[in-house]
Parts: sequence; C-alpha cells; structure tokens
Amino acid sequence: MTESNPARVARFKIGDVVRHRIYPFRGVVYDVDPVFNNTEEWLASIPEEIRPHRDQPFYHLLAENDRTTYVAYVSEQNLLPDDTGKPCRHPMVPEMFEGPIAGVYRLKSIKPN
Repeated sequence: MTESNPARVARFKIGDVVRHRIYPFRGVVYDVDPVFNNTEEWLASIPEEIRPHRDQPFYHLLAENDRTTYVAYVSEQNLLPDDTGKPCRHPMVPEMFEGPIAGVYRLKSIKPN
C-alpha cells in the first residue's frame, strides 16, 4: 500500500447481511480484509472481465444460496446490502453470532472457562 493509494474504509462491517451483486447468494460478514488477501490462483480463476480490483476491502462470508451453505470471499464492488430481513441459515451463524436484530448480527461474547 502506498500513500497515494491507502486502503479504503470498509462499507460493510462484521455481522452485516449482504448479497452478491451478480450471483444469487447472500451471507453474513464474519471478517474483513482491507485489501485483497487471497492467493494469485484464486484471483486468476475469476474471468478477467469480472475480476475484482485488489485495492478494495474483501469480505469473508458465511454464505448461502437456495441449495447449500458455504464460506465465500467477495470483493466490496460485488456486494450490496441484503434488505430481505430473513435470517441466514448457515450452521456457523448461531455459533458465532446473536440475532439478527434489525437485520444485523452481533458477535457473541467469548466467555472464559
């Protein structure tokens, strides 16, 4: 990162429910990378005409579509807020989060043993 190109502030935060701009899936944000932090192979596997830019936030999602649940890594340019109000059914959501309350999940507090 250079001073002329600082990392942008992430639009979404942990616990937000988002949907993909192109593909039919949605999910809960559980981590944010300020810039691309995955493998070159992963990036190269995306067709060039829709390949995201590296210098933007990337989000780790507990994702779901109509058939399955999974973990996804998605660029900010490809995410929109999910305003359906429907809870996410990913099995890790209740392990990591409380809610949703007003469409947002809150990280569970870690209790010492």
